[in-house]
Amino acid sequence: MKKTISLCLALAMTTSIALTGCGSGSTSKDSTGGSTSTAGSGTVKTTSLNFWTFQELHKGFFDDAAATWNKKHTDKPVELKIDVYPIDEMHNKLLIALQSGTGAPDIVDIECGKFPNFLKGSKPGLAELNRVVEPVKDKLIMGRMENYAKNGKYYGIDYHVGAQVMFYNKEILGKAGVNPDNIKTWDDYIAAGKTVMEKTGKPMTTIEATDHWSYYPILTMQGSDYLTKDGKPQLNNETNVKSLQFLNDMLNKDKIAVLAPGGFHHAEEYWSWMNKGNAASVWMPMWYMGRFTQYMPDLKDKIVIRPMPTFPGGKKSAGMGGTGTAVTAQSKNVELSVDFLAEAKLSLEGSIKTWTILGFDPIRSDAWADPAMKSDNQYTQYFGNDIFSTLQGIVSDVGPINYGDLYPTALSLVQKNVLFKVLQEKSETPEQALKEANEELVKK
Repeated sequence: MKKTISLCLALAMTTSIALTGCGSGSTSKDSTGGSTSTAGSGTVKTTSLNFWTFQELHKGFFDDAAATWNKKHTDKPVELKIDVYPIDEMHNKLLIALQSGTGAPDIVDIECGKFPNFLKGSKPGLAELNRVVEPVKDKLIMGRMENYAKNGKYYGIDYHVGAQVMFYNKEILGKAGVNPDNIKTWDDYIAAGKTVMEKTGKPMTTIEATDHWSYYPILTMQGSDYLTKDGKPQLNNETNVKSLQFLNDMLNKDKIAVLAPGGFHHAEEYWSWMNKGNAASVWMPMWYMGRFTQYMPDLKDKIVIRPMPTFPGGKKSAGMGGTGTAVTAQSKNVELSVDFLAEAKLSLEGSIKTWTILGFDPIRSDAWADPAMKSDNQYTQYFGNDIFSTLQGIVSDVGPINYGDLYPTALSLVQKNVLFKVLQEKSETPEQALKEANEELVKK
């Protein structure tokens, strides 16, 4: 009898411990690397998702996105594991993984100039995103989405519009008696540049010789591109040649510009030089705001953002640069990954956070009027609170880029050969350099 009672007590204690365990929650790993938790009467599975990026800033954005998702979706939490790689290493690693059929992450950032490499063939290794893009198309700057589309299917979501703008140093312009609000055309800009040089001895701007952020917007704002809409090379068309000659004239004829120290606007030498107030302006996409706040702190309160000058009949801006975040077809959790990505970047809340966390111009137009866009933060403190009123006046001119299979090669030829030979070495004319590059591109 005693033996029977002891056994019952042991069973009761075991049951009690088990129930206590259920009441306080428990966690175990599952076979996919996620974990399963029990709470109350239900079972909750935490799904592990891998995210690759080449930009440290994007890690902070997605850390926040995961925390926000888990607060809203307690029934399907995620554990986001983020790896940050050097840009070329990450894209090479991704390409090998997708081609070999194994090793790709669930979610990945792909730089826009490299995105065509991942859309080749009849069946890209990326998941289609139409089910989350279509419902909010009327709120998106679709020119940016088209950069990551093929045959009507969307495969990537950008962080920003990337609207091309002018960053003016109002302190330098003020010493020369130049009002940036009076600069409407490129003729106005060149005239103002000559005044600035005469009054202050400082160049109006800087031009890149090893990257294309000075050259590319000049030709796209005049309706041209490196490729035609059907993807054929046109590096040496009339507009492109004139655009490069235009930059060459700023340097050598009008003498209002100098080459960017370090060769491009992302060189540490350039940031250090610019931070000392050595140039009156620079044109870059709006996402360059983060470079000012991070690398040129001494220019705080001195920089204002204004629309680009225009050519006769030309556009007021262009969408430059970008990163398309995609879900790979290898993901074991495609649907969840797509839902998570959509909430992170396509929701109104997520779109606003691309501004509050990253300082980007959101791709949802309804975000621009939100009070959060004028709230005090490091960007309004640096540039003033009229940033988005400037954006609203130019964004209608932001269209898609003519991406095609040859785009990455075309971009590389312009960056590494054309601009350097014409602007730095002065060994070839714009017409010669662009003709050679186009002939090489045609052979690809």
